[in-house]
Amino acid sequence: MTLDRPAFHPGYAAEFAEDYDRWFGKRRSSGATVSALAALAGEGPVLELGIGTGRIALPLRERGIDVHGIDGSEAMVRRLREKPGGASVPVTVGDFAEVSVTGTYSLVFLAGGTFFELPDQASQARCFARVAARLAPAGVFVFDSHLPEALAAATGPQVVMEGEDHLVLCYRQLDPSVQRYRSHYVIHADGRTRHMHVDFRYAGCGELDLMAERAGLRIKERWGDWSGAPFSQESTYHVSVYERA
Repeated sequence: MTLDRPAFHPGYAAEFAEDYDRWFGKRRSSGATVSALAALAGEGPVLELGIGTGRIALPLRERGIDVHGIDGSEAMVRRLREKPGGASVPVTVGDFAEVSVTGTYSLVFLAGGTFFELPDQASQARCFARVAARLAPAGVFVFDSHLPEALAAATGPQVVMEGEDHLVLCYRQLDPSVQRYRSHYVIHADGRTRHMHVDFRYAGCGELDLMAERAGLRIKERWGDWSGAPFSQESTYHVSVYERA
C-alpha cells in the first residue's frame, strides 16, 4: 500500500484538487480505513486532520458518525463541498498541527500518511500535544505511517494509478541524515505529462511513542494495516492507536 500523497500546499492543491480522488483515492484501502475508524469512533464527534476532499470523512458520515475536519487547502475543501453531504461537514481551514478547534472528540485521526506532511519534529510533537488536549477521556488518536526500514528498502517507481488515458508514477528519494524523503509524482493525463514533488519528515515507532508520551498519551494498539493485521517484521507500514496515559 502506498501511503504518501501530495501534500496540500496551495499550488499543488489548486492544480490537482479536481483529480485527487481519481488519482490517489484507492477505494479498496479506503474501505478498510473507514471500517477501522468507524469501530474506534465511539459516540463521537470525531476529527480528521487533513480531511482533504472527504475520501474518508464522507463514508464515515454515511455511517452516522459526526465528522469534523481541518485542512490547509481551500481548494481541497471546495472539492469536498461539491460532493453529496460535503457541504454540511464542519471544516476549519488551517495548519492541522495546531488543531485549532474547540470541544473534545472521541477519535482524532489522519490517513494516507498525512502525519508526515508535518515538516519537522517540533510540529509533529506539537500535533500530539494539541490532539491530547482535544481527546475525550476515553478518546483515541490514530494514524498510519511508513516504517523507515521499508522506505529505505523500497526501490524503483511505483504505479499509483493507471488507465487508458492516464498514468501516475511515484518515486521516492530518501535522506536518512535528516529523516526526510521526497516523493516525486509523474502524472500523464489528457495528453500531457506533469511532475511534482512533495517532502515528508518520517519518524520510527520509538520516536512517535516518545512524542506521544510527552503529550500525555501512550500506545494502545499497533496494527500492520488498516484491516487490523498483526504488526510484524513483514509489515511495510503501521497503524498506531494512542490513548490517554
